[in-house]
Amino acid sequence: MSLVIESSAFAEGGAIPREHTCEGRDVSPPLRWHGVPTGARSLALVVDDPDAPDPAAPKRTWVHWVLYDLPPDGDGLPAGVTALPAGTREGRNDWGRTGYGGPCPPIGRHRYFHRLYALDTLLGDLRQPTKAALLQAMRGHVLAEAVCMGTYQKRG
Repeated sequence: MSLVIESSAFAEGGAIPREHTCEGRDVSPPLRWHGVPTGARSLALVVDDPDAPDPAAPKRTWVHWVLYDLPPDGDGLPAGVTALPAGTREGRNDWGRTGYGGPCPPIGRHRYFHRLYALDTLLGDLRQPTKAALLQAMRGHVLAEAVCMGTYQKRG
């Protein structure tokens, strides 16, 4: 069985509901996963938008959420999670803070990738790493990766 991540809030490639964005309550969507490989000691989750600022002329990937050292025996996170699973550590998003920051695209319909990684190790205290620092720490430890993508466009 391969690693899978999905959300009951939106279909793969579908629209992310407003409540999970800056135009709504800005709470994280519910996420579920299964198929964590045997030998996984932790999971990492990165949510990002490669279409910033404009999907017609993207200039950067905007990072919305960074979590790591999630327990491999868990099966997901509820909507609007406030109490993370024991041992979970947080990295910094591109607003320079920890926690979830929902879609808030300045123009056009953007894609939001929810990437789950199964790792063969616990990464330990990386001092609120950026996505880049987390990916560097994960190098050589990824057993499996799964992606769930949703889209969002402001209502204007």
